[in-house]
Amino acid sequence: MQEQLIDLQSKLSFQEQSISELNDALISQQQQIDQLTRLVKNLQDQLENLEEAVPYSQQDEKPPHY
Repeated sequence: MQEQLIDLQSKLSFQEQSISELNDALISQQQQIDQLTRLVKNLQDQLENLEEAVPYSQQDEKPPHY
């Protein structure tokens, strides 16, 4: 009985450590997702600004080699 209790305590300790490590990994991944989301938003804004800066006629004009 005592050995079973020790075994269960050992397994519980291992599971708690595993959960803590998984939680840390999840936090890190969420931070990366947040950073990439901000980066994509900034790139979208830059693209929109560039599209607004180019006159409409130049956007539709074919290159000279056509």
